[in-house]
Amino acid sequence: MRVLGFNEPPSAGDEFRVTKDQATARTIGELRANSKRFREQRSTASVMGHVGAGAKLEDIFEQIQSGGTATLNLIVKADVQGSLEAVTESLRKLERDEVKLSFVHRAVGGITENDVQLAAASNATIIGFNVRPDRKSREAAERADVEIRTYEIIYKLLEDVESAIVGMLAPEFEEVITGEAEVRQIFTVPKIGAIAGCYVRSGVITRGSKVRFLRDGVIIWKGSITSLRRFKDDAREVAAGYECGIGLTNNQDLRPGDVIETFEEREIPRT
Repeated sequence: MRVLGFNEPPSAGDEFRVTKDQATARTIGELRANSKRFREQRSTASVMGHVGAGAKLEDIFEQIQSGGTATLNLIVKADVQGSLEAVTESLRKLERDEVKLSFVHRAVGGITENDVQLAAASNATIIGFNVRPDRKSREAAERADVEIRTYEIIYKLLEDVESAIVGMLAPEFEEVITGEAEVRQIFTVPKIGAIAGCYVRSGVITRGSKVRFLRDGVIIWKGSITSLRRFKDDAREVAAGYECGIGLTNNQDLRPGDVIETFEEREIPRT
């Protein structure tokens, strides 16, 4: 038996019905297609209402607020059912705790105007594997500002989506010790307060750096350097092996032998 006239190939598990004439079949098919799109749009709207609007691959992704989850909405079209399932399963493996993928629609066949309309309604990106949009679909996507990405190599598809997911992740930081100075003597300056005469033991002490104030290895204060001097001159930084005078914010409890440790937070590249 041969069946003709599909707008797009059916999915595995779809029901096959027989009608008395072509007109009845077309009417039923259109009603079911419209009903399916409506359910998909409602389902997508529900997801978006819970986690916030999905993001396009071309967007500049904002940092995820504490405890929040970002969602990347996708419409996936492929040449055959086997490719569609392989692409979908590979994409699912890219999910992170902070970033989820929502498959708004998955189907076999070319990228159609209906796909573009659904993508516009759900703020989704259309991913095509071994398929292309026709001219009308491209024009509709341009009018609706819908992004269509097509691929013929699966690793390139996964690479792009993974890059998008990494871009959506909140940045991670590591703390880097930049300098360490030992307090040798305390000076009191009128209208300024206590100034620590220090010897820089390692690294570089920089004006404005974040600091920890250590006494016998115990952190007793955190703040920043407000002033830094070499002899009577202001200095931007003082390297290891030199002496300097250091003024600290909101702290006057300085003692010889205390250690001033400077540090900064650097972003860790995501992989």
